[in-house]
Amino acid sequence: MKFLYSDSLDFVDPGFDFVADRGAKRRRAHADDDFPHEHLDQPPYDGLLVSRAIVGGATVTGKYSEAQAMRFRREGAREFLRYPLSKYPGSMVMGDNGAFTYRDRKDPPYTIDDTLEFYEDGGFTHGCSIDHLVFDFLEDGAKPSGEAKRRVDITIENARGFLPASKALGRKFTPVGVIQGWSARSMADCATALAGMGYAYLAVGGMVPLRIEQIEKALATIRESLPKRVKLHLLGFGKTEHLGAIRKYGVASFDTTSPLLRAFKDGKRNYYSMGKGGELSYYTAVRIPQAIDNDKLLRNARRGRLDQENLLRLESRALESVRKFASRRMKVEPAVDAVIEYGRYALWDERATDARNEARLTELRTAYLKTLGDRPWESCRCRVCRDAGVEALIFRSSNRNKRRGIHNLHVFYAHLTADSQRVEKER
Repeated sequence: MKFLYSDSLDFVDPGFDFVADRGAKRRRAHADDDFPHEHLDQPPYDGLLVSRAIVGGATVTGKYSEAQAMRFRREGAREFLRYPLSKYPGSMVMGDNGAFTYRDRKDPPYTIDDTLEFYEDGGFTHGCSIDHLVFDFLEDGAKPSGEAKRRVDITIENARGFLPASKALGRKFTPVGVIQGWSARSMADCATALAGMGYAYLAVGGMVPLRIEQIEKALATIRESLPKRVKLHLLGFGKTEHLGAIRKYGVASFDTTSPLLRAFKDGKRNYYSMGKGGELSYYTAVRIPQAIDNDKLLRNARRGRLDQENLLRLESRALESVRKFASRRMKVEPAVDAVIEYGRYALWDERATDARNEARLTELRTAYLKTLGDRPWESCRCRVCRDAGVEALIFRSSNRNKRRGIHNLHVFYAHLTADSQRVEKER
């Protein structure tokens, strides 16, 4: 089961100065930065998925700047993302249209012709047909809305025209038909229709809002309806704790950003670790937000609610204490106490009660004692932990948080590889 990372221009400055909290001098964004596959010793995925909605264009505004989007289409995905096939043999570069971004539109903003042009310009190895997101997931037999049926019909008709037109991209390009539906049965019917057209690779869409039980039911029904030769890809599968549940349905590949996003979007599980048995465990990153660049703290300082000079002193003491602990010049309890003392100002939520805030600080103190006390960065040999050490466990700025996300990708991919090897042995 191959893992594709959904790229969103996630890179780090390799020359970032953690103590001074600033980037390298004369650093050029993107050109001098490292993508995850560049920053680590080995790429932490089997390929990349690039959404047309992320790149953007005349129809939909993406994350790329206009200059970046033009360069992407001129150079191709591999050169722009510095992911050459010569260095990463066997890797996939899949494209899709990002149906979630146009979910509120009556119709998809793209055509078959301009989608194929995007795939050709990008030099993609795989490309998804144009789909339209269906919001409902009903029990089999339940009556769908007319809108749900219309969106599935749009998805099927786009796939019908996409397959023969994609032959112009040559034999190295694999067209991927996208499955949509309002129930497990309707998704299986969509899959059957796509396979009947001649698709050998199908992508299951609409997975993001579903519970794992619903995903399993859909996959089981879809797989029962398809020949074994037809491969399945899961679009945007974020429930990565349930890989075992999807593997049994013959899923060939999936894409997600979950390991990187959890580094700074999850409230507790920010740093991945892998046990001796290959299982995943998690640590809570130590939150020491920047006092100067924090909008809430600046507002309170201007209103006279906070003494900014004292705030900077507490921030500096928290950072210094964590570093002293990491270099074994301080015990864990006083180091965590310094972080919590700063957090009493930096993390205090004025909308919550005092009791609620105190309870949160107590919970964080327990989590930080575990994070620092276990010293997980010392047992990890990825480049992030070797180079950044405890800095990667400080929840603070993009360069720290994304480094932690890159570490998470490394651990997640190692876990996935170990799990795949275990399954092969059992067979």
